[in-house]
Amino acid sequence: MTNTTTATATISTARGGGGHILVFPFPAQGHMLPLLDLVHQFALRATTTTTITILVTPKNLPILNPLLIQHPFIVQTLVLPFPTPQDSPIPPGVENVKNLPPSYFLPMITTMSKLHDPILNWFQSHPSPPTCIVSDMFLGWTQDLASQLGIRRICFCPSGALTLSISACLWGDLPTPVNHGNDNMDELISFPKVPGCPSYPWWQLSPLYRAYVQGKKNHSSSADLELLRRDFLANVESWGMVYNSFHELEGIYLDHMKRAYFGNKRVWAVGPLSQSGPTERGGTSSNGANDIIPWLDTCEDHSVVYICFGSQAVLNNSQMEALAVGLEKSGVRFVWCVKEPTLGHVSGEYGMVPSWFEDRTADRGLVIRGWAPQVLILKHKAIGSFLTHCGWNSVLESVDAGVPMLAWPMGADQFMNATLLVDQMKVAVRVCEGEKTIPDAEELAQCMAESVATGSTSKNEMRLRAKELKQAATDAVSGDENGGGSSFNDLDDLVHHLLPNQ
Repeated sequence: MTNTTTATATISTARGGGGHILVFPFPAQGHMLPLLDLVHQFALRATTTTTITILVTPKNLPILNPLLIQHPFIVQTLVLPFPTPQDSPIPPGVENVKNLPPSYFLPMITTMSKLHDPILNWFQSHPSPPTCIVSDMFLGWTQDLASQLGIRRICFCPSGALTLSISACLWGDLPTPVNHGNDNMDELISFPKVPGCPSYPWWQLSPLYRAYVQGKKNHSSSADLELLRRDFLANVESWGMVYNSFHELEGIYLDHMKRAYFGNKRVWAVGPLSQSGPTERGGTSSNGANDIIPWLDTCEDHSVVYICFGSQAVLNNSQMEALAVGLEKSGVRFVWCVKEPTLGHVSGEYGMVPSWFEDRTADRGLVIRGWAPQVLILKHKAIGSFLTHCGWNSVLESVDAGVPMLAWPMGADQFMNATLLVDQMKVAVRVCEGEKTIPDAEELAQCMAESVATGSTSKNEMRLRAKELKQAATDAVSGDENGGGSSFNDLDDLVHHLLPNQ
């Protein structure tokens, strides 16, 4: 593509006077896609003299194609070689954690920090370098880079404001259980600085944070873990912070972050970005949208359970069996998106659909292996509920579609997201918790059946609340040149700060 530069190519000049932003996503699907949706919004509001440069490594470049096609003159790419430290555990040829288990997030964070010097060299040799860096929350070291360059860094948060409120307390205050070890995994850790004083058992807190505490205790991996802490502390030291969220969903936590860390300014909520992305992106599957949507067209309204656990989680075979038994016993219509094992999973022990399942349920369901067109599926009128891991992108896509959720949080920010959905918004019910927990098939069957039952008063109330939240999300991103909803106005204000001449 003509709008791509590499570390060795001639550097293109930003077009006169329109502003230049460097956007740096973290190489994970759930982090890249919403930030690319934000770039799309920037490009829609920019003039033809604006340059937005997106930094990726070679194997992540195809993910940008829809954006490059839609904005060929404004959006450019800077493609830098993927760092290959000799001691890196990341397998050769892998440049995105979608191909790895969650335990590889820390090695990927550490590896991406090796791009500091190549980026610095690019800035110093560029005739019209960016005046701002917008980078993912897992790239906190770009705050120091921005300070070196004398420019602003804005932290992009692909997780919600509740999660980041708790994260800021974790890394700032370093709370720990009374006693370390497996015997205290259920000990509650409270966060009195966060509105509502939420508390979570130790095992539900960020595995990255728990690795840091355990590493400090054992004096292991100290350099990588200290880098990790500095990264997270740097996020709240940034010039500003932008969330893929909206005030009607998380206003109390957005206001807290603004008040506690940013002097009551420079915190923007611009979501749900999934409403306004250029196209649906992802990958390939055994059943494309042309197969799924016609099948859904044959189903009654709100009669289908959609099951997907995101781009990262892979169920072990015991969990797959329990879910399959639950689906068979429930009698519901379903679309089940199955993520198959990645390089880090033991062959034959993960992601296998039981051999009997598809024959017994062929008349009422579809099994998708690989990527699914999730936004299209969730917005179909046949979908009655969404069994989800509560990853933030899936949460927002379900909210945007007005679909109630069956929550099975497994790790990362998902327990905090479940708190928001189940306890506060009341658009979801918990059906299981934990990445290795095997659900009770009978209870799961009952929950799935009830979620699409037409006569259930409680489920009808949950569906009504989901529709109300959908309307709030739609209102948040709606607007015109005269103004609009909270996210629309926050996005306009953000663009005004980054590109003041737009």
